[in-house]
Amino acid sequence: MSHARREDPFLPEHEDITGLIPRGLRISAALAWRFIVIAAALYAVVWVIGYLSVVIIPLSIALLVSALLAPAVQKLVAVRFPRGLATAIVLIAGLAVLGGLLTFVVTQFSSGLPQLQKQLNDSLNQIKEWLLNGPPHLRQEQIQDFINQAIGFIQDNQASITTTALTTASTVGEILTGFLLTLFITIFFLSGGEGIWTFLVRAVPRRVRNRVDVAGRRGFASLVSYVRATAAVAVVDAVGIGIGLWIMGVPLVIPLATLVFIGAFIPIIGAVITGGVAVLVALVTNGFIGAVIVLAIVIGVMQLESHVLQPLLLGRAVKLHPLAVVLAITAGLVTAGIPGALLAVPLLAVLNAGVRSLLHETNPDPAEVNVLKDQAAQPNDAKPGSPKAEIATVGEGEAESSTAEPPKRDAQP
Repeated sequence: MSHARREDPFLPEHEDITGLIPRGLRISAALAWRFIVIAAALYAVVWVIGYLSVVIIPLSIALLVSALLAPAVQKLVAVRFPRGLATAIVLIAGLAVLGGLLTFVVTQFSSGLPQLQKQLNDSLNQIKEWLLNGPPHLRQEQIQDFINQAIGFIQDNQASITTTALTTASTVGEILTGFLLTLFITIFFLSGGEGIWTFLVRAVPRRVRNRVDVAGRRGFASLVSYVRATAAVAVVDAVGIGIGLWIMGVPLVIPLATLVFIGAFIPIIGAVITGGVAVLVALVTNGFIGAVIVLAIVIGVMQLESHVLQPLLLGRAVKLHPLAVVLAITAGLVTAGIPGALLAVPLLAVLNAGVRSLLHETNPDPAEVNVLKDQAAQPNDAKPGSPKAEIATVGEGEAESSTAEPPKRDAQP
């Protein structure tokens, strides 16, 4: 019985059946399990980042702040200031500017709030008159019933509103803690960032250490260029829209311009949201025609930003496709909320510069990379006509006697 079973052609004991599986199915299965592994790894990374968000978010914001303030610290160091003293001067000046701006904004908002409330009441009265005497022809009792229902909804959900207020108070405490941690990390990044990066690079194998070192430096140079250009664009947006609001006589010009400045650090989406707030305030205070004019001003400033400022200031070093920007912001917003939307594009710029350096640069020298210059984000071999580009195009096995080999340098910076 067992002998017959071994000779059964339908029950082979030791036969490779891979050839019986269609080639397309084998390729699909191989791609599928690799995709599952990559998706699981990405999910694990996102989960770890979310779990450690209390540390990751302040660390990321500290990197952005360091990229913004590092040029000022370097200029003070260049005129013989000790690095620690230069860091202290720049941070104190930055905190003074931030504190003064916030104080001025709060003062302006407090002084303009009564006028805004009066104009809001007038607008509500106009809406009520339109509902009564206009096309809807509602009765006074219907409007009063709607108001009573709104008040009843608030009373019925008072516990939920109270809980939300308590959660908001807890959030304020978390924000304060995150601010202090960000400040603490920024101090060390500005005063000893080079030493921190050198220590981290030591964990990389020696044979690829220079490549990773240069890729990291070019990534940070891209971040410096991005933050610098974004700050300039934010200032232009705030000034342009602020002047337009002032000409139109819209109240709370300074707070609204400050809101536009902050929102400009989230490309595309931030400008749209903050500009929409300005249009809504103009609608309440200046009516429909005024709101349309303010909308035209906002659109004009956004067009100036998109077609002139960003291409001119960001340049080729950190130029990203608009579709990539929108997708990155959306992914960051879904995974980490507002902090994710804020950090998505800088992260994409850093990865773009680092990956291009790893793929296109040969024989890199970390000493040649000045992270505070915009062109440092561009790999040398990506520039046509450069000596390293000519070396990289020489075919394998061809003689390179006419081109001198660049001197090898120890991997330790």
